[in-house]
Amino acid sequence: MSTSKLIDGKAASARVLKQVRDEVARLSADGVFPALAVILVGQDPASQVYVRNKILRAEEAGIKSLEYRLSAETSQGELLQLIADLNADNAVNGILLQLPLPEHIEEARALQAIAPGKDVDGFHSENVGGLSQGRDVLTPCTPSGCMQLLEEACGDLSGKHAVVIGRSNIVGKPMAALLLRAHCSVTVVHSRSVDAKALCRQADIVVAAVGRPRMIDASWLKPGAVVIDVGINRIEEDGRSKLVGDVDFNSALPQVSAITPVPGGVGPMTIAFLMKNTVTAAVQQAHAQCVSSEAACLSIS
Repeated sequence: MSTSKLIDGKAASARVLKQVRDEVARLSADGVFPALAVILVGQDPASQVYVRNKILRAEEAGIKSLEYRLSAETSQGELLQLIADLNADNAVNGILLQLPLPEHIEEARALQAIAPGKDVDGFHSENVGGLSQGRDVLTPCTPSGCMQLLEEACGDLSGKHAVVIGRSNIVGKPMAALLLRAHCSVTVVHSRSVDAKALCRQADIVVAAVGRPRMIDASWLKPGAVVIDVGINRIEEDGRSKLVGDVDFNSALPQVSAITPVPGGVGPMTIAFLMKNTVTAAVQQAHAQCVSSEAACLSIS
């Protein structure tokens, strides 16, 4: 395997987390102590693993973590009240609601209840709209991490043709918006696209976020393309369970100039940017709270 083609998400995330730790230390010296509240409703095993990893990274970065584990029987009203209480708590800078939620809770309503300034996942409609308008808002963690990897791999993205495979609200749509902001020409390919493979073969950059294991092979890719594989799919192969991406890695590798592996590519960047968003939210809230002392505001900026 040519390791020179691999985009190392673990190494890139370590650099982001180092920046976060340094910023947390600086903020703490100014009396600002970033805190992240994580809400988990129910006992979904995968969600429990994700929450544990997020809390661990927060503690490593010096961010205070507040964990709220609610039973699967928690009512929508009870969840909304908890979110309202956290919104009102000035000691809480970020609120993360782990998905999926139990079926009786309306996901969109719960996410919309989180104050936009504490919405470290970037899912609130105000942040979504701000991203589409090019405003400085909290942006979804996975697309933000993908952009960091692309900028490190490619340098200036201006003028490159990027194809995003998938149009989800969590990855595909915000990814397209971020690529547009970086002055790429962007095509979004989805289940209704005509000749999706031909569209992908034109791309300098391919971001695969469709949730289908190994769907994209070398025949989808232009020689020298840069591939960001967002997919995390668990399959059974050779009698064991393994994680694979949306891209057939072994098929794509000879064709591309750079590619993220699965695991070890995009995944670590998602958590790193969750921490970065939490610190960004803490800084913004500190500015809003210190209007009576211009000097204090300047020291935090």
